[in-house]
Amino acid sequence: MQTLKSWAARTATVAGLCLSAALPATAQTVYQVPAMSDFSGPFSSIMPMMAGGREAVATWWNAEVGAKMGVKIEVKSYDTRYDAAQTASLWPGVLATKPLVGLSAGGPDTAALQQRLPTDKVVMISGSAANGSGWRPNQWVLTPRPTFVHEITGFIEWYQKTKTPGRPVKVAMFTTEASPSFADMAKGVSAYAKASPNVVNLVEMVFVDVQPTDVTLQLRRVLNAGAEVILVPTNIQQAVAVKRAMQALGKNVPIVHGLQNSPGMLQKLVGSMAAMEGDYEVHGGVITSEEDTEAKRFYDLLVARHGMKVPWHAITSLGMTQTLLAVRAIEVAAKKHGPDKLSGELIYTTLLETTFPAKDFFGLTGGDLDFSVEAPFPTKDPRINIGQVVGGKLTTVAKGVPVPRLGKW
Repeated sequence: MQTLKSWAARTATVAGLCLSAALPATAQTVYQVPAMSDFSGPFSSIMPMMAGGREAVATWWNAEVGAKMGVKIEVKSYDTRYDAAQTASLWPGVLATKPLVGLSAGGPDTAALQQRLPTDKVVMISGSAANGSGWRPNQWVLTPRPTFVHEITGFIEWYQKTKTPGRPVKVAMFTTEASPSFADMAKGVSAYAKASPNVVNLVEMVFVDVQPTDVTLQLRRVLNAGAEVILVPTNIQQAVAVKRAMQALGKNVPIVHGLQNSPGMLQKLVGSMAAMEGDYEVHGGVITSEEDTEAKRFYDLLVARHGMKVPWHAITSLGMTQTLLAVRAIEVAAKKHGPDKLSGELIYTTLLETTFPAKDFFGLTGGDLDFSVEAPFPTKDPRINIGQVVGGKLTTVAKGVPVPRLGKW
């Protein structure tokens, strides 16, 4: 009898396994997420890091979140060469895939597609900060960061309060008129300085070439005028030129960089991270230091379990953050409307109607994210993070720093 019972039990088990195998897996709706990229243009050397961040977050989300919701996203890269004409030429083919939400590489995507997207009903998430020229209502290219000017002025207010309380801080800024984005920074910071004389004294707005060979004379001039902080939130070439001029003059006045020319990107060009001792990195994203932060732990998880193969770097964090915002919007929309009912217009509406808490981004943002029809960036309570090179290492010195409320410039 015991043998018969054992045989019956084994038979039931095998039958159960066969039945389980025959049952269909949880139904999944697959959505396309086009990722505008630059693998053969001016940013081809750093694009793999951004792409790696995008892909790893998508893989993680599909496995850990999407599978339970019945949703899968497929991220496909399109090489636009960071060129608006190339983006425009590729877009009809991209649109034919019926994309749910897109990932933008920067300005050329916005220039090529901004007027088309409301009609095509596809919202795109950019990793870059916004520009004043894009500060218009009803935009369909959204960024989790505020404008570059918000980031810069947020730092100025923090520095004045913590380093020069009771008097305005004297600053100079290096930029160029050859780039619309960098010229916009100059216009915005100048307007802020004029409106905030108790906070900042703008010694000079120094306009130089996009790729200057030597700025020693200009730097000497502003240092002699008493500049205590040198803002270089533009590109790598200008940041290197200012650092070399600082070294040639034997001075050590702190230089302030943006995400796109952060110390992590400059260290090899100027000798080492130690060569930037005292310099700052300022933006609405995470400071990609080696500190044990929530963001770094999330990155380590992606490396260990989800195929992340690119280094922990400011550019990597851009791809991670924009993709996280996209999938968080997909989550909210899927829960409200159903996993098989999503559309680009629903994702756009979800982004406008939802305040996404900072905890959803594992420390990759300055704070909560919210959007409205008034601007293509968070306006309710945008925050920035500030890093500084201390002891030869990049260190986070301030998190969630509020930025001033600015009028359009």
